Amino acid sequence: MKRIAALILLASLSAHAFAFDPFVVSDIRIDGLSRISAGTVFTYLPVHKGDRMTNDEAQRAIRALYQTKFFSDVEIDRDGSILVIKVVERPSIAKLTLRGNKDIKTDDLKKGLKQIGLAEGETFDRLALDNVQQELTRQYYNRGKYNVSVIPHVTRLDRNRVAVDIEVREGKAAKIQEINILGNHAFTDKQIRSDFESGTPNLMSWYSKNDQYSREKLSGDLEKLQSYYMNRGYADFGVNSTQVTIAPDKRSMYVDTSVKEGEIYKISDVKLLGTLILPETTLRQLVFLKKGDIFNRAAIEASTKAIKAILANIGYAFAKVTPIPKLDKENRTAEVTLYIEPGQRVYVRRVIFQGNTRTEDGVLRREMRQLEGSFYSQAAIDRSKVRLQRLGYFKKVDIDKKRVPGTQDKVDVTIKVEEQSAGSMQFGVGYSQYSGLILNASVSQNNLFGSGDSVSVSGSRSSYTTSFSTNYYNPYLTDSGVGIGYNLNFTKTDYGNASSTFANYATSNKSFATYLGIPVSETDGVRIGLGISSNKVNLIPGYSPQILVDYQNEIGNKTIHSWTGTLGWNHDTRNGYWAPTRGGLISLSTDVALPGSTTQYWKLTAEANHYWPIGKGFVLYMNGQVGYGKTYGKNGISDAALATLQANTTDHPIVDMRNDFPFWSNFYSGGVRDVRGFQDNTLGPRICITANGVEGPGGICSDGRYAQPVGGALKVLGTAELYLPLPFLKDVNTARVSWFVDAGNAYKDYQSFNASTLRVSTGLSLHWQAPIGPLIISLALPIRTQANDGHYEERIQFTFGSQF
Repeated sequence: MKRIAALILLASLSAHAFAFDPFVVSDIRIDGLSRISAGTVFTYLPVHKGDRMTNDEAQRAIRALYQTKFFSDVEIDRDGSILVIKVVERPSIAKLTLRGNKDIKTDDLKKGLKQIGLAEGETFDRLALDNVQQELTRQYYNRGKYNVSVIPHVTRLDRNRVAVDIEVREGKAAKIQEINILGNHAFTDKQIRSDFESGTPNLMSWYSKNDQYSREKLSGDLEKLQSYYMNRGYADFGVNSTQVTIAPDKRSMYVDTSVKEGEIYKISDVKLLGTLILPETTLRQLVFLKKGDIFNRAAIEASTKAIKAILANIGYAFAKVTPIPKLDKENRTAEVTLYIEPGQRVYVRRVIFQGNTRTEDGVLRREMRQLEGSFYSQAAIDRSKVRLQRLGYFKKVDIDKKRVPGTQDKVDVTIKVEEQSAGSMQFGVGYSQYSGLILNASVSQNNLFGSGDSVSVSGSRSSYTTSFSTNYYNPYLTDSGVGIGYNLNFTKTDYGNASSTFANYATSNKSFATYLGIPVSETDGVRIGLGISSNKVNLIPGYSPQILVDYQNEIGNKTIHSWTGTLGWNHDTRNGYWAPTRGGLISLSTDVALPGSTTQYWKLTAEANHYWPIGKGFVLYMNGQVGYGKTYGKNGISDAALATLQANTTDHPIVDMRNDFPFWSNFYSGGVRDVRGFQDNTLGPRICITANGVEGPGGICSDGRYAQPVGGALKVLGTAELYLPLPFLKDVNTARVSWFVDAGNAYKDYQSFNASTLRVSTGLSLHWQAPIGPLIISLALPIRTQANDGHYEERIQFTFGSQF
């Protein structure tokens, strides 16, 4: 500021203000304007028509015009009683470019430059450019890049304009060669520095960047150092001094920190003072320290947060809880006082939504659990945020509160969202030597016209399968959150050739279903559905397994008609839609082929999964699934018809299979969304074509053909997945990399389950919301297999798509 004042004074002294006798200004004329309007100048000019003009007033007018930074020269003259002001405008910035900056994003830099006054369309000021140069250098110094150079280039253009080009040569960050902690006796350097972000070079420094010096990182590490001691009883711990030394080449850094450990203190008493609002016994339950405990700053902070949280849930949005430790150095005890200032209870005047350009306000408002006109509740705010995040429409959800001006008991709650693609157009391409080229495509919109309704159309085509389905779901058929959905599906499969890896038969299935989604609580919901389907199953004698042909003969129909009832329940506590980091999902679903169907059976599917953040960006995911099916009632042909069938079949025995689970509804295992490392639907029971065939080594039957996977009435799947933090994948909503272990299989029935036959695979998986759409790549290695699995293994699996 002193430099600015000096320059203004210098400019005013050097400006032309001709000496003249005082006069009354009859008019004012401004010469030299081209871009700036005369009205703008009159706004800043302290002289008006009718004023008496003196030399002092002229100097004051010059200073006022210079302070606007619009002009590089100002001259005052008179023409009779007319005041004449001659100005030379500063050039405007026509173009501003930055190059060479990698550590700091260009958009972030331009925002900072605009605040300083350096932006396209603004008046060019050389002083502002000098300030920018100094500020950028300071910021890079804070990042440990002491070899940085910031070089501005100014190019004059026509029409009194300039182009500003700022060249940044960042150089390499200085590396920390030594970190010395002096004065520590209770703990070793290794123990103290275990959570430090800063460190000396090691084998993983290329990944962690821990050896790159940064002032912010060092400040954070010193705070961790203090917390480390104070969380272990050292209430009077202190950092005496910190010295950072840089080598002459500005490439190496040396950090020396001197500490005073002090003594271990115990808690002598914990007091609650101030305006408690709630009963002291209630608040005491939120205090995580008691008399006799070792002093622990983390426990004090947790107690403070817990008390503030419970007060915020009953309307005290601006409550303050101040911890005041009082140390008795002689007895080495600490008395902790938590002073509570709840402030005034507030209620929410308005809930305001910002950033939802496509999504209707009503879609967001129906997810809000904080209501207008009610007392503020932090729990309701937090729950509202989770519900908005789980919609899948928004990349980012931020909620802020602000007092209503002029009041003490009202706040406005603002929800700022950053929308993302809720629709997708996906294309998947795959190839295997067994299935050939696999193509699939789908178009879906989870936020149709911003209404929150979802609709999708999908289709797939491979050598063996053609499918088409369309779905529609309205999540708010009623204001209470009851949703309704419809599904139309057509699937045609044809494995009827000798080279097929799968069971050789063809199906043509058409189905329609409608269902209701009924919310029971914030985390629980029930689903009820009813559907109708027709499935024609064609078996090919000599190519289809004989046991399937016999089963179809015993059922007595090639076309299977079903009325299906569905009942499901789910408990969902996940904190996000695309990439949850905590919470989980428990679901239970039953499908029943109702009486009157060709075959009567039920299928039960259960799943439980959970996400745990385990620190430093790692997230552990566990998932378990079980599926089981069984027939009920009387199915198939009569006993007399079965006896006739048995009598007329002489080449092999016919056993009664009428109450076996129908093979076309079997569970299958293996695939990119199941046990990775194996082809889709190839794990589980496999049977030979001939009635008496036996699967031999390599999965080859006695007739020389491969045994065919047919699935089973029981399926189990377990997955453990560790999501890894990667320095080049900062946004987990955009991309995630995980290490996984899958285990699972399918079995003929419950009695056939054998844990020793579970298949296990491990590997790495990438989930990326790429510009072309969702991309999933898995590299899997089967580590527990059977002798006959080699034919069905698949190491690399992927799918990709494009979004809109």
